[in-house]
Amino acid sequence: MFIGRLFSFLMLTAAFTAVTSLRLTTWNLRYDSQSNNLTVPDSIAGLPDRLKAPESYYADTSHERPWSTRRIGVAALLEFQGSSIISFQEALVRQVRDLKELLGESWDWVGVGRDDGVERGEFSPIFFNKSVVQLKSWDTFWLTDTPFDVSKYPGAGSYRICTVAHLSIGEKNFTLLNTHFDDQSDAQRRLAASLILHRAKYEAATTKAPVFVNGDFNSPAEGTDNGAYQIFTGELSPVPINATFAEKFAVPEDSPLPEGFKMIDTRGATPRQKVFGNFATYTGFSNPGYTGPYGRIDFIFGASHVEWQSVAYKADEVLYDDGVYLSDHRPVTVDLIL
Repeated sequence: MFIGRLFSFLMLTAAFTAVTSLRLTTWNLRYDSQSNNLTVPDSIAGLPDRLKAPESYYADTSHERPWSTRRIGVAALLEFQGSSIISFQEALVRQVRDLKELLGESWDWVGVGRDDGVERGEFSPIFFNKSVVQLKSWDTFWLTDTPFDVSKYPGAGSYRICTVAHLSIGEKNFTLLNTHFDDQSDAQRRLAASLILHRAKYEAATTKAPVFVNGDFNSPAEGTDNGAYQIFTGELSPVPINATFAEKFAVPEDSPLPEGFKMIDTRGATPRQKVFGNFATYTGFSNPGYTGPYGRIDFIFGASHVEWQSVAYKADEVLYDDGVYLSDHRPVTVDLIL
């Protein structure tokens, strides 16, 4: 009898203390600017002998390599990391398809080309491991004054979008928004941050579940062009947004959130001893030792007022002995407890 009661107590304790963990990665891939006709098998066949040292270390690192040269290393790094969800930026349709092929049948993805809402232009896709993560629904909106239409903000260098996915791991639901802000227009970045903050607040209120936003913000945490970051973190007020969007994603009166809703930078929310790797997430294709272009502009945020924890954070490496940059951005990975 005692053993039976003890077993029941232990099982009940385990149920109450069980947590759901999630490893999440975001990575700006650098778009396929030097396209060619090489297939994934061609790239694999062209890999060097894995037992031979390179002829020289860090040879000629100062220029971008074709996607066909980079993609095998990109996929290998991601598989080694073991993330369940990976958000990409700057991925053209060829890159999306290549990554689906390389990551395998257990992976799926959602997203659209930003220039036409189908396949043209860069994607901000969300990849997820189907054996771990379940997709409930997803949508895309444009980061402009007409967010429900394919549109480009005046003065912006490119079309800009946000991909939204409602996901679950077991019984735990959460929302992920993946985005890429403009590199030329600070006004666009501030509007983008305001739109996404509004949507994130709506998701937190209506789902009562964690909300995460990640991507390339082209806006550092500090400096003269950090307005988007400050809007996200509550240091600046949002700018006015499209009235229809604001109404559609208004927080319901019966599901209010406490005052002061904001997004929390997971790097700052992670225990200091668990933050490792690099600080800068953008490096450019520069020679080792030259840090002129370096900066932290790729982020993973979690919504306030909804319970979650960031227990580890890493900005990984993209340059190895062979001198080939996998991208001009480093992947950012966090371990989360939901």
